[in-house]
Amino acid sequence: MLKIKAMAKINLALDVVRKREDGYHDIKTIMQAITLHDLITLKPIDENIIRICTDNPRIPTDEKNLCYKAAKLLKDQFKINSGVEILIEKRIPIEAGLGGGSSDAAATLWGLTRLWNINLPFNRVLLLGQQIGSDVPFLLTGGTVYATGRGEILSRLSPLKGVYFVIVKPDISVSTKEVYQSLNLNFIDRRHSIGDLLNHYLNKDIVKFSKNIFNVLESVTAKKYPEILEIKRKMIEKGALGSLMSGSGSSVFGIFGSYEGAENALEYFRLDYRDVFIAEPTCKSLEII
Repeated sequence: MLKIKAMAKINLALDVVRKREDGYHDIKTIMQAITLHDLITLKPIDENIIRICTDNPRIPTDEKNLCYKAAKLLKDQFKINSGVEILIEKRIPIEAGLGGGSSDAAATLWGLTRLWNINLPFNRVLLLGQQIGSDVPFLLTGGTVYATGRGEILSRLSPLKGVYFVIVKPDISVSTKEVYQSLNLNFIDRRHSIGDLLNHYLNKDIVKFSKNIFNVLESVTAKKYPEILEIKRKMIEKGALGSLMSGSGSSVFGIFGSYEGAENALEYFRLDYRDVFIAEPTCKSLEII
């Protein structure tokens, strides 16, 4: 049996370059693994089946589940005649832009190569991850990365240190697919330079970096749900160096330079929201416990 922490991610910047012929979009993004995590338990069972169990009734337990897809991919490719029970203990809010489903799938893929003694180089595991979802390669890798393509082409950056994230997930559920379908690249008010942002980061100017973070998908999600912009405004009021919607939403994070500042903001937002967290950047995306 294996028990794995599956870390969430946030997008510190997200630009969409173009729509591809395969229906996906080419993006440029800076992604960060954070300490907010789900717990995935992989348990061998006698039956030659994949059984999904979860403490969240909104999560599918059939072949629609990304953990199921990860296990099925390994079983089919490597002719595995063993069964597994996958227990998903959710702490990462769903439909929040935090990569929870992809992180769970990454943990399942990575863990089952060990449980089933599939000896693969890490690059092969990453290629398998691409078949499950665009965020899965990063959530197998962790740390701080600059990602291009669909999000699967990863360039590692120096670790982000000395900051804390306050994450607020409003009672809004967002479909990533619908957000991208609604995105009109011709009507984005202001195009930011991710190159300039990377320069701030590489120069370790976290204040300037934080003040210039951006996410073009806010032009869809925040337009539909103005509450997202209100949360961002309140984050800055409470002392955040910068604030942004993560991924396609609906979660919003603020970057704080001290734990005390983050804790004050946490207590403030907990007056109105159920899903509020403090997290730190981490170099890991997966951890066996």
